[in-house]
Amino acid sequence: MVLKTRGEIELMDEANRIVHEVLDGIAEMVVPGAATRELDRWAEETIRAAGGVPAFLSYRGYPATLCTSVNDVIVHGIPDDSLLRDGDIVGIDCGVVYKGYYGDAARTFPVGRISEEAERLLRVTREALERAIEQVYVDSRLGDIGHAVQSHVEAEGFSVVREFVGHGVGTSLHEDPQVPNFGDAGRGPRLRPGLVLAIEPMVNVGGPEHRIDPDGWTARTEDGTLSAHFEYSVAVTEQGPRILGVSEQSARSRAAAAS
Repeated sequence: MVLKTRGEIELMDEANRIVHEVLDGIAEMVVPGAATRELDRWAEETIRAAGGVPAFLSYRGYPATLCTSVNDVIVHGIPDDSLLRDGDIVGIDCGVVYKGYYGDAARTFPVGRISEEAERLLRVTREALERAIEQVYVDSRLGDIGHAVQSHVEAEGFSVVREFVGHGVGTSLHEDPQVPNFGDAGRGPRLRPGLVLAIEPMVNVGGPEHRIDPDGWTARTEDGTLSAHFEYSVAVTEQGPRILGVSEQSARSRAAAAS
């Protein structure tokens, strides 16, 4: 585990502030008739104007600034010219590099009026993230995070994706440790002050299995059911979890919305 200093965490907070500025703007742009490629173009312009660099663009050959995952796409959907439709859901994952440090977060948005099932999926996935964050404190176990996600999701009749997991984040986009969205409470390494984790539940209406499109990136549910994805970068501190890039008041508001 790579532990960060207070100064490094402040830089990561700035990187994540840019990420959440993008996601807040995207929230207003996700409407029927919007093209995900246009969202991607706006996101890149916004990131660069704020002094950041898109973290995903060209990462291992990825061709865009955002991941835009529509309906049955779990993660890594590539923006294109297809138009969002009323009733869709779209997961937007965004990463930023700022002064050498990474920010990473994701939200799934409704497009117009969505079904009750889709609304429940988004609610449960947000709640799972909030419950996971409650486990981020000094000397808790890594398994406590995954257990919090899995127990809540499965109690609601949904499934947790197994092959894609959260991760440490810092001067690299992906650092140790991996942060599964499943597992046993009380197991795994203890969390230490200065550790920063990208916690990101990915939840399917149907089974947990996935398949990859021919583009080599787009991961879909095997059974074609809906999938949702929410993510925060969270620092372990002596005072408890710190959601990076989000003010304390905003964090409380988001937690209330998820409850």
